[in-house]
This record gives sequence, structure tokens and C-alpha cells, in this order.
Amino acid sequence: MYQFFVPDENIGQERIRITGADVNHISHVLRMRPGEKIRVSGQSDQAFFCHIEEITDDEVLAVIEERDELGTEFANKVYLFQGLPKSDKMELIIQKAVELGVYEIIPVAMKNCVVKLDDKKADSKGKRWQAIAESAAKQSKRTIIPKVCRPISFQEALERAKELDVALVPYENERGLAATREQIRSIPRGASIGIFIGPEGGFAPEEIQTVDAEQMHRISLGRRILRTETAGLATLSMLVYELDD
Repeated sequence: MYQFFVPDENIGQERIRITGADVNHISHVLRMRPGEKIRVSGQSDQAFFCHIEEITDDEVLAVIEERDELGTEFANKVYLFQGLPKSDKMELIIQKAVELGVYEIIPVAMKNCVVKLDDKKADSKGKRWQAIAESAAKQSKRTIIPKVCRPISFQEALERAKELDVALVPYENERGLAATREQIRSIPRGASIGIFIGPEGGFAPEEIQTVDAEQMHRISLGRRILRTETAGLATLSMLVYELDD
């Protein structure tokens, strides 16, 4: 069953209007026909099972069959603060993090980041990254499209983390998965969670000192050293296993 997203104003009591690029996708790429079933999400954490009633050049009209009461969203909102990686690794991180249930992805310029993005590059990358998030949200039947923010500084990321209930910092020099399990299992349902991931060169010593001063929680991901594109996904997987319904 294919997934589509619409603005809330397109959702009526009995029908939903799908407009924009999805019309062409439904009609000419997927070659769907009236009667076929789809899942449609709005902007307010609501999703509906529908069937297509009519396809025109400008819109697809879908009849609501029932509301998806169970949904697909994680009870905890997880914010991934990802140190900017090299090449196209960020695209993989975004795609898989969205599939695993991340709520928001915040690229962070850290001391050991090789990549430096000016405003023009940040805008271009941002549009590409958000499109990847939307595609992954459709594929994984998410009820929302996670936001990919503009890159921010490490200090700005720390300020944002103060607004969250818990901040986890996987660190290669931390040892003991038992302590990691205990920390994750202590997180209450509905709590907001930040995950801080260093870039290829890892966290700088002064960044870790700041993390400790802010009383964020350093955790271990095991005895092996993980790449930056693996560490955040491994942490998300642990959270899903321990906390998701």
C-alpha cells in the first residue's frame, strides 16, 4: 500500500484531495486506478486508509475508509544531532534514520568535520536532504515527514539539547553495554531524546569536556568502533528495541 502526504486543509470528513507532484506520480508512474487502496497522512500526526475514487490532471480524490488509530510513530521524539560527514554519507544517514523513526535530524558542524558548508551549499544540500527524508517517510509508512534542519554549530546544538529530556552521546572510549541498557531503559515513554554523533574524526576532547559539563549521558555501543554513518543508526535501533511498542 502506497503512502502519501497532504496538508491538513486537503482532508475532509469523507474525502482527501491529493495535489501537486503526487498526482503525476500516482497516475503516470505508479499507474494506479480508481479503487486501489492507499494510506494518506496529514500534518497533525493523523493517517487514514483510503481508496482512490477519481484521478484528474490536477488532483486525486481519495475516499476515507478508516483512520489509522495505531499509527507508525515512535512514542519518543528522537532528535539526531549528526556531525557533518564526508561525501554522500549524510544521505544514507537521513534515509535510514527516517526509516527507524527519527523525529528530526540536525546536521552539526563540529571541530573534526572535514565538510564545510557555506549558505549556498547548505541551501542546496538542505533541499536534497529533505527530499530524501520525504521519500524515506513514504517508503516506511511514516505518519510525518521528519524535518532535516540547516547545519548548526556545536554550541547551538548544545543549546537545543537543553530543551530535551535526555541527551545521549555514544563515545568510542566509553565502555560497558550494561550501563547503556540501564540508561536507555530508564527513559520514560514520551520523553524527548537527543543523540549526538561525532563526525569521521570523532569528538574533539574539548567537545567531550563540554558534554560532561552539561551532564549529558555518554554511552557505549559495544567494543567495536563504529563509523559515523553507523553509530546513530545503531543507537536508534537500540531505542526502538527497548522503547517502541
